[in-house]
Amino acid sequence: MSLPETATSMSGAFDSIPIIDVGHASTHEERVALAQQIRDACMNVGFFYITNHGIPEETINNILSAMQAYFNLPVETKVELYHRQGGHYRGYGPLFDSNIDPANRGDLYESFVIGWEERLRREDDDKKADNNPTTTENPWPSEPAGFREAFTNYYQAAFDVGKFLHHLFALALDLPESYFDDKLKRSATMRGLHYPPQTGPEDDRIMGIGAHADFECFTILWQEPGIQALQILNSKNQWINVAPIPGTLVINIGDMLSRWTNDVFRSTVHRAINRSGVRRYSIALFIGVDAHVDVEVCEPSIHATGLGTLTFSSPYRVAYPLTDQLSTRSSMHGSTSESACGRCTSKILAPLMVCNKSF
Repeated sequence: MSLPETATSMSGAFDSIPIIDVGHASTHEERVALAQQIRDACMNVGFFYITNHGIPEETINNILSAMQAYFNLPVETKVELYHRQGGHYRGYGPLFDSNIDPANRGDLYESFVIGWEERLRREDDDKKADNNPTTTENPWPSEPAGFREAFTNYYQAAFDVGKFLHHLFALALDLPESYFDDKLKRSATMRGLHYPPQTGPEDDRIMGIGAHADFECFTILWQEPGIQALQILNSKNQWINVAPIPGTLVINIGDMLSRWTNDVFRSTVHRAINRSGVRRYSIALFIGVDAHVDVEVCEPSIHATGLGTLTFSSPYRVAYPLTDQLSTRSSMHGSTSESACGRCTSKILAPLMVCNKSF
C-alpha cells in the first residue's frame, strides 16, 4: 500500500498521543525504526511526544524564569516592543492581540516572538537577505537581565532538535535522510507564551487560543508541567487532552508539511484553555521553510497518486504561525490560481489560500 493510501486508511479517531523515545538514534537503522514510529503518529494523529530530546533542563529553567519575570512587567513597558511595529512581527504581543478562531472573541495569551539569530555574528551573515521577515533583527527588552541569552539559548537548542527531526521526517516519507537539510536552515519563529488563568463560564468564547491548525512545517512545543491546557481534535470531533508530561516536548505537523506530503502527514486542529487557576507558560518553535525554497509535493506521493508537480514558492508563506487566518482549512484544496491578500500586498497561491501576515 502506498503512503497516500495508508494515510487515507487511517481513521483519525485517536484517543491518546504517542510517546516516542528519540534518545537512541546513533545508527541509520535506529533512525529508520524511529521514523516508522513517527510516520504512524503523523498519519494518524499529527501530534506526538518525544522524550530524551537533549535540551538541557537548565536551558528550560532559564527561559521559564525569564518569561515569568518579563510577563510580570507593566504592560506599558512591554508594549514598547510591540510586535506589529516595523512590519517584521518580532517582539511583544499583548492579551487579545489575536483572535485565531473567528467564532471566538479573542485569544487570552501574551507572547514574545523572536526569529533566527546567529550564536556568533559573522561578516558574511546573510540574515537580512532580501529583507525577508523571517530573518530580521530581533528586538530585545532591557529587562529582565539575561532575557536575550535565555531566549537565544533555548531557540538554538530547540532548533537543533528540529534539524534532527528533519532527518526522521525524511526517512518516514521514504526520502533520503538529508532531503530537508538545504530547505529548512533558518526559517523558524519562536514564541514564549503566557496564558493567564481563565475564569467565567465554560462555554465563554474567550480561550487561551482558539481552535486552529499551525501554518508551518511543524512545531516543537514545551509545556509547563502540571498545568493542563492543550487539546487536539480527533475525527469524531472529540477534544483530547495533550497532558504536559515532564521531560517531553510535543511535536505537531503544520499545514505546510501536510501539503508538502500530499496530506500523508496530518495537520491537526488544536486549542488551549487554561482553567487551572494559575498562570501557564509554554514555548513554541515553529519550523518553516527557507525563503529561497520552491516547495513541491514529495516524490513518493506524486508517483503513488499520479499527480503532477504541485509547486508554490515559500515566500508566499511567511512564518507567523499564530496569526489571523484569512480562509478556512477547507479552502486549502481549492484552485491553483494566484490571488492577493485583501489587506496587504502578499501573494497567495491556492490550494493554500492563506496569508499569514498579522494586522
